[in-house]
Amino acid sequence: MPKANTVNFETSLTELEKLVQNMESGELSLEDSLKAFENGMQLSRDCQKALADAEQKVELLMAKDGDIVSKPLDTDS
Repeated sequence: MPKANTVNFETSLTELEKLVQNMESGELSLEDSLKAFENGMQLSRDCQKALADAEQKVELLMAKDGDIVSKPLDTDS
């Protein structure tokens, strides 16, 4: 069962994309841009952690006889 404080990757990524769009629009004040940037950096770290956690879980699931077998993820499936 997922932890209650686990960040949802898809939600964080969507929020990050919205922040980037707002910042690129050029309609934010400098102060609002800085706040958006700070928030974006935190969302980016959250996404990176979620991806690292998922990668670690995949490696554990692929462990064979105590040795981790590294295989590229088949993205065509």
